[in-house]
Amino acid sequence: MANILMVVSAADSLTMRDGSEHPTGYWAEELVVSHQTLLDAGHTVHLTTPGGAKPTVDQVSLAPEAAGGEERANGFRDYIATIDAELSAPLVLADVSIAGYDAVIMPGGHGPMTDLYEDKDLGKLLVAANAAGKVIAPFCHGPAGLLSATDDAGAFAFAGRRLTVFTNEEELHGGTGANTPWFVEDELKDKGAIVETAAAWSSHVVRDGNLISGQNPQSSEAVAKEVLKALAE
Repeated sequence: MANILMVVSAADSLTMRDGSEHPTGYWAEELVVSHQTLLDAGHTVHLTTPGGAKPTVDQVSLAPEAAGGEERANGFRDYIATIDAELSAPLVLADVSIAGYDAVIMPGGHGPMTDLYEDKDLGKLLVAANAAGKVIAPFCHGPAGLLSATDDAGAFAFAGRRLTVFTNEEELHGGTGANTPWFVEDELKDKGAIVETAAAWSSHVVRDGNLISGQNPQSSEAVAKEVLKALAE
């Protein structure tokens, strides 16, 4: 069985284009579905955040209309409660060595746009994981974390790699809209990533070698299953 590192944002707000603060955190469905799928397959999952801070769930993601109904929303709440001890004491990202892990998974929510995208400790970890050919699996806004990964010359470690991410269309029409401070899809393209997208709100996974990415919350389970497939190879 594999050891999997789940990197979660520690942010609880995002500074918008107009300077206002937008409450955020991790998206419930993304953390819950991926975490549960990996655990159910018999793997070990360790949570880590910048500074070892307890991550904040985006309350919008627990609303029935966002979660896919009252039953699913309650299920996410219940699962989060069952892993509260782990969420309350995550590993300190700066102290984590990739040597002990087979895969890195990064769920989204807008939190990564506040902290993970420029976290130097995450950048070093991702560069080391990529060099070792370990599975790296960000999805929705999680690919913002990839932006932290630069080599000694400052070049983006994932330039030229195929991936997907929460799209500009999804951000504008179902995310934080025109007041979004920056768009992850655009930034990844600007850095040299090859972004491949599908219809808005459809499950879409792109695999490029050890890099597995998903477009949105609807892709959570598919990403986790692709990770399981990669680990079994």
